[in-house]
Amino acid sequence: MLDGSYTPWLVVVSLLVATLASFTALDMANRITTAPSARLSTLWLFGGGCAMGLGIWSMHFIGMLAFRLPIPLGYDVGWTAVSLLAAMASSIFALWLVSRPTLPHSRLALGALLMGSGIASMHYLGMAAMRMQPGIDYHPGWLAASLLIALAASWTALFVAFRLRHSQRRMRHRLMPAVLLGSAIVGMHYTGMAAARFPAGSICGAAAGDGLQAQWLAALVLVLTTAILAVVLIVSWLDQRMQAHLLRLRNETLRSSLDDAQAELTQAALHDPLTRLPNRLLLQQRIEQALAEAEQRGSRFAVMFMDLDGFKQVNDAYGHQTGDALLVAVAERTRQLLRPTDVLARLGGDEFVLVVRIDNDEDIATLASRILQAVGGGPLLPDHELQVTASIGIAICPDHAASERQLMGFADAAMYQAKEAGRNAYAVFSDWMNDSAEQQFQLLADLRRAIGTDQLFLHYQPKIRVAGQGVSGAEALIRWRHPQQGLIPPDRFIRLAERSGVINEIGRWALGEACRQLRQWQDAGHESWTVSVNLSPIQFSSPHLLQEVRDALRTHRLEPRRLVLEITESTVMRDTEASLTLLQGMASLGVGISIDDFGTGYSSLLYLKRLPATEIKIDHAFVRDLETSSEDVVIVSAIVALGHALDMDIVAEGVETTGQRAYLERLGCDYLQGYLLGRPVDPERFMQLHDHPRPRVEIAAGYGGKAAGAGTR
Repeated sequence: MLDGSYTPWLVVVSLLVATLASFTALDMANRITTAPSARLSTLWLFGGGCAMGLGIWSMHFIGMLAFRLPIPLGYDVGWTAVSLLAAMASSIFALWLVSRPTLPHSRLALGALLMGSGIASMHYLGMAAMRMQPGIDYHPGWLAASLLIALAASWTALFVAFRLRHSQRRMRHRLMPAVLLGSAIVGMHYTGMAAARFPAGSICGAAAGDGLQAQWLAALVLVLTTAILAVVLIVSWLDQRMQAHLLRLRNETLRSSLDDAQAELTQAALHDPLTRLPNRLLLQQRIEQALAEAEQRGSRFAVMFMDLDGFKQVNDAYGHQTGDALLVAVAERTRQLLRPTDVLARLGGDEFVLVVRIDNDEDIATLASRILQAVGGGPLLPDHELQVTASIGIAICPDHAASERQLMGFADAAMYQAKEAGRNAYAVFSDWMNDSAEQQFQLLADLRRAIGTDQLFLHYQPKIRVAGQGVSGAEALIRWRHPQQGLIPPDRFIRLAERSGVINEIGRWALGEACRQLRQWQDAGHESWTVSVNLSPIQFSSPHLLQEVRDALRTHRLEPRRLVLEITESTVMRDTEASLTLLQGMASLGVGISIDDFGTGYSSLLYLKRLPATEIKIDHAFVRDLETSSEDVVIVSAIVALGHALDMDIVAEGVETTGQRAYLERLGCDYLQGYLLGRPVDPERFMQLHDHPRPRVEIAAGYGGKAAGAGTR
């Protein structure tokens, strides 16, 4: 046998190259999984795999070059190239495997087997490149040990690379695993070399002719491999720095965007979207701050409640866009009269509130007069000769009250006194108004207690089908019987409920109660009847409305098409896109949708044709003078034609005379409502009147007047 020996410094170099290759592998695993795009990830996979394979292959050949025999040695170019390809293929496969989202034990074992086989193949193909004659003998024990080490090294490499692939730690945290992996790969190589037996008289067939000479190959492999691995690591480091820089920029941009979004959300949460003035929530905060300052410094301030006179008529006549522009103009004119420390807020609709510091008693009277002059002193919009006036109520802290609730209530009461005094005026709260304000507070407290009791109940007004003259259903109308005050008109408590927010709870109760009653009627044999429930503007904007409707239908086992939800035209047109989205949600439930008070607002035909409404209700204002006004006849005829063209039913309300009824039937209305056909009555009386066919005069029997519905009237 030929005895071989090793050059120590080349053995050390082979270990360093193996460690460098292992470090490159760990870094590449991180680069591949953190690449910002699939294309870049693929480039890192193949580029890194080739560099890693070259490093492992270089370690092998440097280890071979460290081996000395007493004969000239060389290496066949073809077999050498094949061994290099085996190393690169194994490395690319290894990097691909560890870049997968998961690495179960079965896949890890299979990957270790394939990678270990690739590394072993590279080693023994490299040995074959020497073309020894006679061939190399291998000791079975050492050969098996080298294969086991290759498998163990591959398993360890894959496991460590997978665990560290997302690590952003510094170099020193990857260095120790790289040294361990490099040592395992070197151990496999030198174990495989220990298995080789060179018979006496052997010669190296690749030492002559076109084979690569050992000395030249040593320099080439060492320089080229080190350069390539160094370049790959430098590029990786630069890419990591670039990605970190881009990440910082993205984080800064995101942080800035989040700050902007937070500011916008805060603005939206605390300000009115139309006028950009503080809303009710921010107003409450400002009043609380003013109260605290007044208590600390002994100062005074006024809360001024301003309501526009005649705004509803402008809104109805010219439309909501003009109305909105008018509100913005009023807000701007009023704001110009205030100091930076004063507060102007919009509660909603045409209601504004001011919080003004008082330096002397004449300040408030002067400011109120200037606001009245600014609002009512001339046209507010350049393109319209429109004029409104304002009524202002004033409450002073601490003269009248020292709480936000009382100040707002007293200012509101004073504002109503200004309206009763003729409008376009202001009134300062006085003790004699206290009874009125306290009555409002007490009435609101009583209303809250009335919800869910028998004090609140529904009356039902019949809706008559023109074709067939029969009852098709009823409209639910809310009533309140106060234990001390008796029957309270809806227009008195509905406005109070809307201003306080109680209307949502009342509307939810009315919806459920109307559905319960309809279920009772259907169980009595009236399966075709429908029930109509009015929705207030505040209830219509509730995010819980769809779920409340869904729950009511499910609880009372109703077909959705038997429930009709009535929304006024002005409510729908207040925010057309939001209304369209909500109405489409209602339509998807299958409920009927009625546009109430049609013709009194400002409808865009473009939006009207997009609304999933099933019926239009003609306002009683057009029905009242139908027998004497040719204009009303033309308007009603146009509404009927428009509704039928859009496949909607037409309901005329407020029918009080036989002449009106005849006109409406001749013009093509589908359903009629009004005192002529039936007054709102309790459900038992409704069944008595309409359970069986009756003469028309009996249909009109009943008691009570048409008033507020379950939501808005």
